Amino acid sequence: MLLDMGKSVCVVIGIGPGNGQAFARRFSAEGYSVALLSRSTGLSTKIASELPDAKAFACDVSDPDSIAKAFAQVREQMGRVEVVLYNVGSGVFGPFGDVGVDDFELSWKINARGLFLVANEVVGPMREAGSGAILVTGATASLRGKPFTTVFASAKAAQRSLAQSLARQFGPDGIHVALVIVDGMVDLPSSRERMPGKTDEDFMKPEHIAETMVHLARQPRSTWTFEIDLRPFKENW
Repeated sequence: MLLDMGKSVCVVIGIGPGNGQAFARRFSAEGYSVALLSRSTGLSTKIASELPDAKAFACDVSDPDSIAKAFAQVREQMGRVEVVLYNVGSGVFGPFGDVGVDDFELSWKINARGLFLVANEVVGPMREAGSGAILVTGATASLRGKPFTTVFASAKAAQRSLAQSLARQFGPDGIHVALVIVDGMVDLPSSRERMPGKTDEDFMKPEHIAETMVHLARQPRSTWTFEIDLRPFKENW
């Protein structure tokens, strides 16, 4: 398939049946060429085949070489990256004593170091162009640690601080870095199965989260947002 090299390129990192898929579909509908990066390419390849000017690439964000290779392929096959959606946030959950140092380190690699390495791939060209957006899917855990989130919260807090540092440094260069704190349960079949007593209104719709991502990517420079939190209207916060 020949890709339209004239389109703006959006890279979505972290493709799953929820937010990742919704982000890819929404940005494609907005006229972007979309690169779908994920560790395994089964789902991402299927989604890419359903979208115009989209392509799936293998990328393990815990591996620096994998990140460098994926972005080299994106640049070669699709062009300069205008928007990055860092939609990676896996982690091990459990109280201190039940989680190990390997869990702690891997969560940091995925949430914080991975973002650092991705930014290193795109900041230079974005600065040269005087425009670009790096949008990060964050979590409420970045704002408060609980026993069950000993590993996840510390990694997400590091991710949030890194994103804020990038936003402060590169905002004057025209690069919009923003963090979207997802405070609620994303609507997935697995979520419904785990919470059979919840109603439709209790869940966050991935396509609605995607609307915020598109808004941030195109937000006027006179009113840039760094951090925004999203939650169902019924959520107790």
